[in-house]
Amino acid sequence: MENRVKSLLLAGVGGQGILLASDIICKVMMDKGYDVKKSEVHGMAQRGGCVTSHVRYGEKVYSPLARKGDVDMIVSFEKLESLRYLDYLKTGGIILVNDEEIYPPSVNLGEADYPKEVYESLRSQFGPDNVKVISGPELAAKAGNRRAVNTVMLGVISRFIPEISAENWKKVLRNVLPEKIVQANLKAFDLGRAA
Repeated sequence: MENRVKSLLLAGVGGQGILLASDIICKVMMDKGYDVKKSEVHGMAQRGGCVTSHVRYGEKVYSPLARKGDVDMIVSFEKLESLRYLDYLKTGGIILVNDEEIYPPSVNLGEADYPKEVYESLRSQFGPDNVKVISGPELAAKAGNRRAVNTVMLGVISRFIPEISAENWKKVLRNVLPEKIVQANLKAFDLGRAA
């Protein structure tokens, strides 16, 4: 087990399953013997506001919050949210972006435009190899559960944490999720992992 603490920052909009996804990551890491700390901010989650969760794991973790410039991976469940926390990403860090647009109130009210060229901006700043765009809604629908985008994203995340096997992740999914949605979510996880 590495002594270094690794940090993930999950960001998105209320209702996307970010907090459940961060809980699952924590359980997976604890099952593998890591010390884990988590912090979450709900904001105006029930009104489509921002939701974030920091997950940090390692041999010994002292703080649930990562400092700016310390995050190994930003996981954005909504396209625009990928831009909000870039100052947390460390040099060489990874950005995973779910290709979904959920318009904020200012856009819905016609007071602002939804930013164009988000991916181009990210790739020019961080390099094309460090920015991965995932068709989460499409893959979740293919798995048979349109609400399983968060599980698709967990599958993608798992590819970047090679010290944890896919079976370890699936064991936690089986234990955490209600039985009626387990199979579709396991399929969503596999599709994300293969994306």
